[in-house]
Formats: sequence, C-alpha cells, structure tokens
Amino acid sequence: MTGEQEHPIRVRAFQHTPSEPLGFFEQIFTEHNVPFEYTRLWEGDRVSMDGATHLIFLGGPMSVNDEQELPWLKAEKELIRRAVKKRVPVLGLCLGAQLIASAHGATVYRFVNETGWYPVHTTPDATSVFSSFPDTFRVFQMHGETFHLPVRARLQCRGDQVPHQGFRLGSALGLQFHLEMTGDLIRDWIKNERTFLRQKIGHDTERYLAESNRLCRQVAGEFLYGNVRKTR
Repeated sequence: MTGEQEHPIRVRAFQHTPSEPLGFFEQIFTEHNVPFEYTRLWEGDRVSMDGATHLIFLGGPMSVNDEQELPWLKAEKELIRRAVKKRVPVLGLCLGAQLIASAHGATVYRFVNETGWYPVHTTPDATSVFSSFPDTFRVFQMHGETFHLPVRARLQCRGDQVPHQGFRLGSALGLQFHLEMTGDLIRDWIKNERTFLRQKIGHDTERYLAESNRLCRQVAGEFLYGNVRKTR
C-alpha cells in the first residue's frame, strides 16, 4: 500500500451507542493493518482528534438536535468543522452524516422512517468512488430523520423516499445509509421488529449483503487512501 509507511493512518471512530460499532469497517481495517480506536461517547470519552488522521462518526438513536441533553453532539460538530477546514478525511454514517450536515448549517428534521434494504441511485454529480458504483444499488437503512444539503455540498446518491442519501463536502463524505452492516449487526438491530419485517429483512440480507460489503470496501479504500482504491 503505497505511502502508508511515510504517512501512517490512524482512524478514530466516534461511537454513540454500544450497538452501533464500525461493523464491516473493522474487518477491513484489521485486514489491512490500519489502526483504529473508538471514542465511546456514552461512557464520557472526550471528543478529540487525539492523534488520528481519519475520523468516522457512527450512527445512533439520538437526534443531532439533542445538544441540550447530549452536549457532546455540539463538540462533535465543532470537531467536524475543524477537521473539514484542515482537510482531514471525515466519514459520517447515518447520524454521522446528519452531524456533518448540521455542523455546516443544514437543518436536520423528522421525515420518513426507513428500516431494511432500499434502493439508492447515483446522481450525475457523483464523483470518484461513487462514479464507479452501479446506477442503482441496495443499502441497509434504519432512520427516521433526514437533512437539507449544506451549502457547497454535492449530492452523490439519492433515494426514492428520502432524497438526500449521500453527499460530499470538502474532505467529508456523509452517508445516510449503513454500509457498515454485517449479518450479526442486522440480526441484533431488527430483533424487536415485527415478525413479517424480520423475515423480509432476513431474506433481503441474503440477497444484498455481499454487494453492500463490496461497496463498503470501495468506500473504505477512498476514505483511507484518497482514491478509488478497492481494499481487497
């Protein structure tokens, strides 16, 4: 992996709840000897770069608008702004994407609930890694809020019900959907859903998870190395 010795990578993941870890990204980082650490916000860990070169903001059940009850949300937004200003690579997943949007002045608000596998479409503005994605692909969703696009953001992919699914803003990439999913994570997340929905998601997972993992590797390659490199 050219350049890794000259510019060692250290990933810091900001985790909002025990049930939403890095998932498949952990496997990718481990396979490629990329060091990563968690900031576990529910345990009171401090919001800081702490020597990291790359930042990931994970999902969670809270809203980015809950700053009064969860003051570390404000600290995360401040860190995101500083990181993007310094062109530090930032990746946001679900809540993390909403944090990036909110940090740059966009409104985050209640909208359609999506739980399960949904089609997403690349846009004419899709760049780098998303320009190599299929025109339509399936992703795992679990959210009830969405966001307006920040000023100067470029929409990379859109959904049928929830239009803003992926965007770029400088060094930041925000994804409303969950590319980090594994079979175990999905089973854990849907265990309290109604039987018919659990069965449908289980069937869809068999069809779509392998492709989702492949796309996750492509996103990880660009996030880590700054190009459309596949981490295989």
